[in-house]
Amino acid sequence: MGQLHHFTYGAITPIFAYAMSFLGCLLGLVSTARARAATDTRRRAWLLVLAAWSIGGTGIWVMHFMAMVGFSVTGSPLRYDVPITVASFFIAVVTVGIGLFIVGLGKPKLWKVLLGGPITGVSVAFMHYTGMAAMQINGTFEYQNNLYLASYAIAVVAATVALWFTVVVRGIPATLAAAAVMGVAVCGMHYTGMAAMHVHLDQAVEPVPGVDVNWFLAPIVLFVLVVVIALASAVMAVPSEREQAEAKAVHDKIASGQAMRNAAAGPVFGGSTTSASTPTPSPAVGSGSAPTYPNGGGKAAQAFAARAANGIADARRQRGR
Repeated sequence: MGQLHHFTYGAITPIFAYAMSFLGCLLGLVSTARARAATDTRRRAWLLVLAAWSIGGTGIWVMHFMAMVGFSVTGSPLRYDVPITVASFFIAVVTVGIGLFIVGLGKPKLWKVLLGGPITGVSVAFMHYTGMAAMQINGTFEYQNNLYLASYAIAVVAATVALWFTVVVRGIPATLAAAAVMGVAVCGMHYTGMAAMHVHLDQAVEPVPGVDVNWFLAPIVLFVLVVVIALASAVMAVPSEREQAEAKAVHDKIASGQAMRNAAAGPVFGGSTTSASTPTPSPAVGSGSAPTYPNGGGKAAQAFAARAANGIADARRQRGR
């Protein structure tokens, strides 16, 4: 039986793995919050796709391979089968997307979380062991049953809590806290599954096919940058629930102010706005005083009448000269 090393380079790999998980979950939660605020179904669907790309791709898959950088086996080289590794990536993204679409489309319901959580959790654990199946050594791997099952249980609980967070989390502090909890859960599932592993090396030493884990570092860095840029663009394009509420409050305030100004101005020529007839001014225009209106009129109508009366009086004085 060979010896396994999960922290070949010390604490640096688990720290980076947790950082990637936290970043992916944080961006995914922000994207799902924008999806909740989106009124257009197509835009909501695209935001949920980006959230699945972020949580499944960065928060889970990238975390997995960052942690695997520090994994080694004494007495055998360690290589990875590229097609199986790529398949594990798509398993993570697609299955997280299924859970997000179950919860994120339509009205939030508890049964949606309880349905999507186990589906996503089992699939995420399956992604982890698919990534493990991509490892090639001069021997074979075995798993301890109790820890193997425990990793699935952790994955189901973590996925259910994650989907619940996507429905209820509001505000920056709560989102940061939720992403931190999700990162701990994802890392806990990974290292529980790794603790269940045992290896049996072959006596005959043969070349091990596949590529080294460091071969994935450049694609991983590029992938994370693409995710960050895409989600930043999506967040800037779609207002949050708070921004929409603030914009509605400003719109209502402007409309209320306009209504008050219209009410203060009154009808252009005075009189009641509900009367179909034109009010008769009193007293007569020839008296030289400003006419008044039975219903009071508006300020603009009274000012107009006063100017008209003054003009008529001036004209008569000129004729009298």
